Amino acid sequence: MPALARPAADERSALREYLAYHQSAYFAVSYGLTDEQARSTPSVSALSIGGLVKHATGMQRSWMARVAAAPDAPPKDTRPFERIAQEFADQHVMRPDETLDGLLAAFREQNAASLRLVETADLDAAVPVPKDIPWFPRDQEAWSVRWVVLHVINELARHAGHADIIRESIDGATMYELIAALEGWAIQGWVQPWRPA
Repeated sequence: MPALARPAADERSALREYLAYHQSAYFAVSYGLTDEQARSTPSVSALSIGGLVKHATGMQRSWMARVAAAPDAPPKDTRPFERIAQEFADQHVMRPDETLDGLLAAFREQNAASLRLVETADLDAAVPVPKDIPWFPRDQEAWSVRWVVLHVINELARHAGHADIIRESIDGATMYELIAALEGWAIQGWVQPWRPA
């Protein structure tokens, strides 16, 4: 994972490269953490690295289900709203029965599915805006697949920034050091107290 997305010659490859780039940030920010560290909330936020990996997985799954179903809506979730809301809240927490390796494996699998959709979906296809979710606009009928992919990239980038702050609060590691360590590079003169022995 380089520190910059690779150059792209066209729109679809640019969307794919930026999606893959922001997906890869979660592997770097998780590098070398124990389950306990991944579950910890060392900043004023209630978020953890594990919780953010879990949320990034669920967020992609939800949005890409809409892309896969376009121009139709995905099958309706018939569970009570309270149960759906509780599942959404749980999506931000790394439970005691979850491991970082398990969360990263699910994330890796979802990443591959998301990238396949970006490679094949009609970017102009209409994605219906759900009318039963209170935080979605009521005055818009549909987004394009292109808009959804850009939104997913935005969400991944936003939460990767949260993860950067949390990781630095855990052990002082910063993204460029973590990328280098993940890729096997030794950076002379940089203190890496977090690096596994």
